[in-house]
Amino acid sequence: MDKFEKPQIISHVEKSLNYTLYDCKWVPCSARFVVLGSHPKNTGAFQIYELSQGDAKLLHEAEKPNSFKCCTFGASSLQERNLATGDFKGNLMIWDLESTERPIYAVSGHKEIINAIDGVGGLGIGEGAAEIATGSRDGLVKVWDPRQKDDPVACMGPAEGETKRDCWAVAFGHAHNQSDRCVASGYDNGDIKLFDLRTMSLRWETNVRNGVCCVEFDRKDILMNKLVATTLESKIHVFDMRTQHPSNGFASLVEKAHSSTVWTGRHLPQNRDVFMTTGGSGSLYLWKYSYPASRVHEETDGTHSGVMGSLQLLQNITMSTQPIASFDWSPDKMGLSLCSSFDQTLRVLIVTRLNTL
Repeated sequence: MDKFEKPQIISHVEKSLNYTLYDCKWVPCSARFVVLGSHPKNTGAFQIYELSQGDAKLLHEAEKPNSFKCCTFGASSLQERNLATGDFKGNLMIWDLESTERPIYAVSGHKEIINAIDGVGGLGIGEGAAEIATGSRDGLVKVWDPRQKDDPVACMGPAEGETKRDCWAVAFGHAHNQSDRCVASGYDNGDIKLFDLRTMSLRWETNVRNGVCCVEFDRKDILMNKLVATTLESKIHVFDMRTQHPSNGFASLVEKAHSSTVWTGRHLPQNRDVFMTTGGSGSLYLWKYSYPASRVHEETDGTHSGVMGSLQLLQNITMSTQPIASFDWSPDKMGLSLCSSFDQTLRVLIVTRLNTL
């Protein structure tokens, strides 16, 4: 690809804030976004901004008793657009952005920090009931129905006698009909587990040898297609989730990038084969996955295994001197995105030429 035809990553707005930023999300169907984090005195920072005339204007801010770690709109309807958050004390809360005085739903979900959160069934994405998944340092992955108070609808943890591993990442997928749904989770020891919520069983597990910082399916609302997992030691793993071999599991490829921890991997909502990864060195890498001529190979014993395609680096840029810990694509405007880094800076980015890929 000619360098003039490549997508470019442009910083549109940069805002320096006075707290540690942990997560940021676009508010669906709007030019607004939410930023969450931690004040120096360990209280929660909660801000809502609006993109207007080339600047990000602060619309609302609130300080809460506990620092926030992660958030999602995934389990909310497009009409309500309520935000679900996980905090450092293990609380799961759902907030109405029009009135953030107190949460509309609150539960002490875990004994320790909630590291990761994901939602499905809201925003018109994924069949079935709206649900929220949380992963915590206590080693548990829990699935919550916001209509049901106090108790999770599912809880996945180590068997008795097994060591509890710190869960760093969770993601919903396979929500293509009313009954099917899966949760993928990543752990600090390199374990990746896939739980089938219909059969309430562990469908598949593997170990990638480095702590898993992020997992994400390319789409939540289709038959499982691809799963991206990013890890410590500069590794990006892509799994083809369409064909599961009885003994070898799913086919995968590994790419090395960022020369540091790869904090997140986020798929472009308008094109599931394009995704952005963010690194501990303050860098952003834009990737495109290309499928092979045939995705299934028949073995000599009659079983089927997956065939991997290839990963192409489209563009990369260093934006910060500190890790970029969160990244979010705008669901409404292709190429518009948002990232936050540990230099306490929020950046609105524009990625060009994505419609030509």
